[in-house]
Amino acid sequence: MQLDDAYANAAYIDGAEDFPPRWQEAAAAFRKKLGFRSQKGISYGASDREVYDFFEPEGVSRGTVIFVHGGYWKAFAPTDWSHLAAGALSRGYAVAMIGYDLCPDVRISRITAQVAKGVIEVVKRTQGPISLVGHSAGGQLVARMMDPLLLPGDARERISNIVSISPVADLTPLLQTTMNEILQLSEAEATAESPVNMTPPHGVNVTIWVGADERPAFIEQAEQFSRVWGAKLTAVEGRHHFDIIDLLEDPESDMMKALLGIK
Repeated sequence: MQLDDAYANAAYIDGAEDFPPRWQEAAAAFRKKLGFRSQKGISYGASDREVYDFFEPEGVSRGTVIFVHGGYWKAFAPTDWSHLAAGALSRGYAVAMIGYDLCPDVRISRITAQVAKGVIEVVKRTQGPISLVGHSAGGQLVARMMDPLLLPGDARERISNIVSISPVADLTPLLQTTMNEILQLSEAEATAESPVNMTPPHGVNVTIWVGADERPAFIEQAEQFSRVWGAKLTAVEGRHHFDIIDLLEDPESDMMKALLGIK
């Protein structure tokens, strides 16, 4: 359909097919190295995919980072991304990576509710500030957590920072893609699940990140989201949709500092 090419990332990234196995290998090696400080598949609901992985830093945690993965709401799992916890762990923060059911088994609105349920469970087991970070579809999902109907007040009050990476903040263009045969979005759901249609949150530091080498549609999405929410937008030179997330492994990256509120 008309917008399929606009939202096709892999077709414009050299060696795109090598990234998923590389991520999985790096994630497995990271968990093995972490040993007992790595907990996989902690249940937060009835579904087999309603689980989160939890990684503990050395010593007492300074807070918790919650990561929500992308994959257009139809691919991947928390275990594919374990290595992205490295930067926050090095800074002394615990990291939770939340899983969810995938389309077409569920609708995106259901995924949003599942992630909220996972966030609530992580909040219950931790202390200190909470930072949310998500990539692509995950960037949409962490932004949706600022809907006051999704999280109780005590959970929302713990959230201090949100980093939305290469987000799909306006879902309505996806109605014009063949991908919607899997997503099954209606116009009403696309509108309701789009962060650009939300009231921007107060008291939370939101930053939006995108690779300067990404598809124009993703740069436009990030720019629109930034305008609507009044959030700082950073376009990272030399980065595309698949490698911008590598910055989460680096405790000294500007992205990590924004995520943890480090000036």
